[in-house]
Order: sequence, then structure tokens, then C-alpha cells
Amino acid sequence: MKTLLGVSIAVCVAILGCSKSDNPNGPSGQGTVRVTMIDGPAAFSSVNIVITEVSVHKAGSDTSSGWVVVNNSTRTYNLLSLTNGSASIIGESNLDAGMYTQVRLKIGAGSNVVVGGVQFALDVSSNSEVKLNHPFTVSANAVCGLTVDFDADKSVHVTGTTQFKLNPVIRCSDDDQAGSISGTVSPAFARATISTVSGSDTLRVAADSASGAFKLVAVPAGTYSVKITPSLPSYADTTIAGVQVTARQDRSLGTINLSPR
Repeated sequence: MKTLLGVSIAVCVAILGCSKSDNPNGPSGQGTVRVTMIDGPAAFSSVNIVITEVSVHKAGSDTSSGWVVVNNSTRTYNLLSLTNGSASIIGESNLDAGMYTQVRLKIGAGSNVVVGGVQFALDVSSNSEVKLNHPFTVSANAVCGLTVDFDADKSVHVTGTTQFKLNPVIRCSDDDQAGSISGTVSPAFARATISTVSGSDTLRVAADSASGAFKLVAVPAGTYSVKITPSLPSYADTTIAGVQVTARQDRSLGTINLSPR
């Protein structure tokens, strides 16, 4: 993690390119960038973030110029609805082919959290602009997919009895370099959390409490140990080692049967 403009963010790994999916309808000399947002579990009923703009920075430009707007339509996203395989496209636009260095999110007033059915304002005053260092290349007639993982659990801080402050912690990944891990935890009522570690980031998802199904997305290609942690103390933790994740593929772990303590 590093601090940038008072915001704690996960510094994304530099990559050389994005998806080579065909984009024959794009203008000549341009490609498409598509920014998708996901989240992990958090101890709130809702975390509603107002995003007013998504933009990217063209390589070779100074810090104040070179920003290209991908989406400037204000929209509110409940981060806790973007979990367990669910996602939302927060920006998509044709861009000139070339190298880009950052993704910027502008967060607006009206963001809030819901706790126990009660809504509280979320203070975003000092963190209304989040810049993610993430070099990527847009190729002509291709789609470059990026995923931002907005960690609500680490991003929202209680500063008083009814006061909440946003200090965004966000992980960014290239869709062309990542896959997913899925499976089902049994029994479902154990309410398990599934997690793994990628570099300095912990990736987490909560299994569905009714079916036990889970899907951990935007996992960089590689080999992982996956930990299953049930909420009920009557069941033991389980770790599955050597889980191989391949880019743009899902690695199914099947049904994972928890053992009683």
C-alpha cells in the first residue's frame, strides 16, 4: 500500500497491455477501455459510493493535463452488491491507442453507509479524488479491460459514534492477466469467508449463506493457497494449497466440506 493525496491505495502492478479482444466497430487508431468495479465483504448493510467521473491519464502528459474522461455520468454504487462474482462497469469509452499511466475516480457528496437499517453520511471531503497508478496500453481495435477492487471493509473508518470517513483502499488489475476461483462451501450456514494473498493484497469473498457458493474474481494468474474460514466456531478452518489460476479462466474447487472441530 502507499499513500497518495492522503488516500491509501494499493499500487497496481505495471503491465504492458490489455485484452486483445476484437473491437472492429471502434474508430481507426483507437481502442476501447472498460473499467469494472468489484468489492469484498464488509460489516455494513450497505456502502453507497457516489462516483462522478472516471478518467485515465495519457503517458507523457504532465500531472494536470492529459486526463481523458471515460465516464462523467454521476451514479451511486452499493459496493456490497458487487461481491461474490457480481460487478458493475463504471466506465467505457473509445480512446486513442497508446500508453496510459493512471486511473482516476472522483467521488462525490451523498456517499453514505447503512448500519442496522440506519443511514449515515460518509465523509469523503479529503478523499474525493483517487488516483491509481496502473500503466496499461490501449491497442487499436482492441478492448482493454481493467478491474478496480474497492475494499469497503478497509476503506470505511468509524471516527465517532455516528461518523464515518472514507479512506479508499483499492486494488487494480488487468482482466487479461487475471482469472477466478469458485466453489461451494458445505454446510452453507457456516457462513465462510474465502481468502487468498496476492503480493501485499488479501483477496476475500463471503460464500453465499444459502447455497454456500462463492466466486473470487480478478485474481492475478499464479499459484495460491486458498483459506476457508467459517464464521461458526464449531467448524475448523480449511486451507487448499497449490491452486493454479490461469488468465481468463475459472478454477473450480468443487464442494469444500468443512470439518467439525
